[in-house]
Amino acid sequence: MPSRAGFRILCSAVAGLFLAACAAPQNMAQQQVSAEGAVIFVNAQIITVDDAFPQAEAVAVRDGRILAVGTREEVNRAAGTGASLRDLGGAALAPGFIDTHGHFAMLAQTAGMANVQPPPAGPVRSIPELQAQLEAWALAHPDSPWILGWGYDDSLLAEQRHPAREDLDAVSTEKPVFLMHTSAHLAACNSLCLDAIGISAETPDPEGGIIRRQSDGRTPNGVLEETALYLAYAHLPQPVESQRLAGLSAVQALYASYGITTAQEGAAQGQNIADLQKVAARGDLYLDVVAYQLFQKDGVIPEDFAVSKTYDSRFRIGGIKLLLDGSLQGRTGWLTQPYATPGPGQPAEYSGYRIHSDESVANLFEQAYARDIQIIAHANGDRAIDQYLDMMTPVMAAHPGQDQRPVVIHAQAARQDQLEEMAAAGILPSFFAAHPFYWGDWHRDAILGPERAAFISPLAAAKALGIPYTVHNDPPVVPPDVIRLLWVSVNRETRSGQVLGEDQRASPMDALRAVTLNAARQYFEEAEKGSITPGKKADFVILSDNPLTMDPADLQSIRVLETIKEGVTIYTAARGEN
Repeated sequence: MPSRAGFRILCSAVAGLFLAACAAPQNMAQQQVSAEGAVIFVNAQIITVDDAFPQAEAVAVRDGRILAVGTREEVNRAAGTGASLRDLGGAALAPGFIDTHGHFAMLAQTAGMANVQPPPAGPVRSIPELQAQLEAWALAHPDSPWILGWGYDDSLLAEQRHPAREDLDAVSTEKPVFLMHTSAHLAACNSLCLDAIGISAETPDPEGGIIRRQSDGRTPNGVLEETALYLAYAHLPQPVESQRLAGLSAVQALYASYGITTAQEGAAQGQNIADLQKVAARGDLYLDVVAYQLFQKDGVIPEDFAVSKTYDSRFRIGGIKLLLDGSLQGRTGWLTQPYATPGPGQPAEYSGYRIHSDESVANLFEQAYARDIQIIAHANGDRAIDQYLDMMTPVMAAHPGQDQRPVVIHAQAARQDQLEEMAAAGILPSFFAAHPFYWGDWHRDAILGPERAAFISPLAAAKALGIPYTVHNDPPVVPPDVIRLLWVSVNRETRSGQVLGEDQRASPMDALRAVTLNAARQYFEEAEKGSITPGKKADFVILSDNPLTMDPADLQSIRVLETIKEGVTIYTAARGEN
């Protein structure tokens, strides 16, 4: 998606986000535990996330695996002679964080675009600021044939609307301008962009998408929804392979800086998979990366499409991904009841829309189950979750005893009865639990209304049903900041400082479990990851403070000091940050 010029300055273009991380692997990745002797971690607050080892004074690691956990005496005895000590100075040692849904490759693509996100991810608060940011990017990238931006958010712009084609024509009448909405479910174009991708007043809305129109009901206003975006993708300038692979390297370093040891590309295209396979084959992955290939409506899973539960040079294809609806904050999510306030031109009874027919969804689910392929499906609105459950339940019944751990991605507007059905069927919700902070006020006031908004991402209700739920950030929609994700999950505080759904707060341990042990289980990797347990991989994050003993309101102050993947330090905080 980004221009070639944009990718050539990947790190410098987003210095605030990537600069420190881009240098980390060269400095840190060779700090490996010796194969000849164990390393014993001591003087640490050890968070095992393992009920069998709830308390520990020390942890021993050898050859990338956890050798022993327990008292100092027990661990010393297991480690034997020749072991070295690592004194952590009272810092907290926890399992490495696991990204349960995100877009590893997409984040690399967006990094080369103009950053038009609102704070804290970007600088844009109004359409004039958005225009200024695009103009500055265009001056810095004179060779780019398009002006490309990522992350505008109509809910947080002062004007409370999407930028129209006229707003973007003011930026350029010489180059196409294409902006992706922060949800990645909408986009905005200037007039040249619409011309370049062949959209006119005569262009019909594609199935599962909308071309928004001006007041005459015909002329495109520049905003595209859902499958209408596909009309643009084929025309956007593409980076060459070396630039794509460099972007993946930068994103990998960024993830490591947030304590992440396993990452996901949750809507992979064929090119993404090919690129990740090349990076893996070169031995350049130091995170584990799991990809789920995105399938469109009426799709047939090719005979040669293969998945694996084991990694090949730290990469594997985990299954397939399907989109059932869109974005709640963008009013394209599919609800059973109308939105609290409709958008411009939408009737009072508007409740979003489906992406795929029931027949199409059922067909893909059946194909996947017949071939033992894990399914993850994006479903934000409760009507989309109904479709997921209605189509999945008979498929699961037709394959009794088959453990595929199907996942409802986001599950934001899940109702109590739907959680009960998920619990009974063994379906896993992975909640977009960062939403109460980023869009909680918008959900309460404009999207869902107070009652429904208070139940968004219902972590406590899922916990009460015994559901081993997970939580995620969905980068690049929001940054892959796991500490912020934990803070939001536990506090549910909005941007305005109000609490959204106090009774749906998670405990600090439950939130941590959702990005460690439960996350590993979602990937069928609970025997290898997710807790500090003898025999598992030595995937750790070292934190400045213990999230289980500090004031939950202060969780956001925790800093990632070091990230360790199978005994190898892949990130340490820059000098002066400790």
